[in-house]
Amino acid sequence: MEKPVSVPKTGVKARSRTGATIVLSVGILLAILFAASTAYSGMKAGLTVAAGIPGAIIGSAVVRAFAKRQGFAGTNEMQGMASGGETIASGMIFVLPAVLLIGASINFFEAILVGTLGVLFGIGTASIVENHLLIDSKDTLIYPEAMAISETIRASANGGEGLKMMASGFAIGGTLTMLTGSMLGWINNHFVLYGAKDFKWKFELEVNPLLAGIGFIVGLQVAVQMFAGSVLANFAVVPLIGYFTDMAHGGATVWNASDSAINQLAFDGISGGYIRYLGAGMMLAGGIIGALKLVPVIGRSLKSALGGTQRRSAFGMMLLGFAIVATIGLAALFSGSLLIGLLGGSLAILMAFVFVVVAANLTGTLGTSNLPVSGMTIASLVLLTVLFVAFGWTGQSETRSLLLLATFVVTAISIGGGYAQTQKATELMKADRPKMQRRFLLAAVLGTITVVGVIVLLAGQLADTSDNAAFALPQANLIATLTSGILTGKLPFTIIFIGVVMGVVLHLLKLPVMTVAIGFYLPMATTAIILVGALIRKVVEGRKPAENAKRVQNGVSLSSGLIAGGSIVGLTGILLSVSGLLDHGTPGGVLAGNAAAFGLLILLAGAMLWVLRKRPQPEQPK
Repeated sequence: MEKPVSVPKTGVKARSRTGATIVLSVGILLAILFAASTAYSGMKAGLTVAAGIPGAIIGSAVVRAFAKRQGFAGTNEMQGMASGGETIASGMIFVLPAVLLIGASINFFEAILVGTLGVLFGIGTASIVENHLLIDSKDTLIYPEAMAISETIRASANGGEGLKMMASGFAIGGTLTMLTGSMLGWINNHFVLYGAKDFKWKFELEVNPLLAGIGFIVGLQVAVQMFAGSVLANFAVVPLIGYFTDMAHGGATVWNASDSAINQLAFDGISGGYIRYLGAGMMLAGGIIGALKLVPVIGRSLKSALGGTQRRSAFGMMLLGFAIVATIGLAALFSGSLLIGLLGGSLAILMAFVFVVVAANLTGTLGTSNLPVSGMTIASLVLLTVLFVAFGWTGQSETRSLLLLATFVVTAISIGGGYAQTQKATELMKADRPKMQRRFLLAAVLGTITVVGVIVLLAGQLADTSDNAAFALPQANLIATLTSGILTGKLPFTIIFIGVVMGVVLHLLKLPVMTVAIGFYLPMATTAIILVGALIRKVVEGRKPAENAKRVQNGVSLSSGLIAGGSIVGLTGILLSVSGLLDHGTPGGVLAGNAAAFGLLILLAGAMLWVLRKRPQPEQPK
């Protein structure tokens, strides 16, 4: 009788090493791909799409085809690296192109150093509070997009009911996104109503399956708080400004346009001129309050790290310490002023520290897709610019140094949210968080090099501020305008201070300042559809949530599919559009009005409820 042929252990190890190499190589490619595509499309259209779920789906396919031994951990590693590259672009494009808009130039290596320090600082700071946010607060911080990523990984690999729900959600989200402005543009998905001239209100809702899925995951409480902020802005503050300025009979003009009477502005004009600055003030208050509330947590984490009991925190402390010293040194070197390095660098570090902690915390309730990076950046930039004005640093070279410091801050903030979400997904998948930390760091550095390269290559077009400019750069234009406004003294400091007071009042009323402020700052179109998703969850839960727990879990899987379908098709549409392969259509006739948007809303809600209509059968024992 022949003996069975045994497989040498060296062969198993070799296959395992090969699978690990494939996973790492694909992860690097995804980091570069998502960094480049997000930077290009974001500067073109002002829109970025989170890469976690697309990365998870791509990663699952790679693991099944080439690296089965890597399993969930390999898929998670690839999605985390995809997120690392995309996260860099989603933050850096807000500020760095503003250097070009003020007439200055970007040095390739200088910008890479600034972005890399933002990466090191963001990861170092977030890792200090990582255990508290991911483990100790798991009952209060659910990290909805991380949950969606983990559901995507499991559904893609295991099949079964979860996969069916994922597939249904993907089909619904992908189809609706394809038909609307994100891709083909055949049907209007933006429902909007305006009030009369004597009461200037606005109600709007964007039928976006991705946001509806997020609403289902975050639940009713968070959704209502965000929507309350939008109601405050759209039905109280803007109408109040319109009411009082109507009494001026043309005597009152817009703060930054002396030839424009406020009483001639419609809702959008008042909102654009005032609401975003009130929102920035509210988020400044919320950011500082949130960071102060986490001081004990930060202290305990620092003590644990310095005591050598947590290797993750110790490594984070090393990154953080290096980034602090290097930031102050490079700020002095690049600006040619030791005082700018010490004062400007220190203030940038303080603002980055505060908002990285807040971003990592806030991602636990909203996900990175709705993280108000621009609002926190504006708040930081205002304080930095005030410092520069106080010391008379108002020349172009000093303004350039200011914007590079702001680039460091926005990169750190964006990384803080992306890192926390990636590590939460890693925790949910029971994968190796220290390893993911290293992979995310590698992906973010590669993303920094890629994004800076794209900006430098397109510098000539990005500097174009004419009406027919190839790139809209909405966020960078806002940053450039804000910076110039402070340096020239033409900024509504009173409005920003009122926003701070409003934030403090919300805190005294024991309301979540940042959540309400986000709703105040974001368009109601966004918060309204998030509320719709949360209401659908409430319907699914019914009066007995415990009995319907499995149905709600299916709803989470369905919502994960909505997020996946909306994000992948939306990203594809943007890439096809900016590459010239696809022209967005223009809805006509009945498809262009509110009736079409309302019909899409009914279709979306009806499809979600229909898929979840049946009570799930209990799993049979194996």
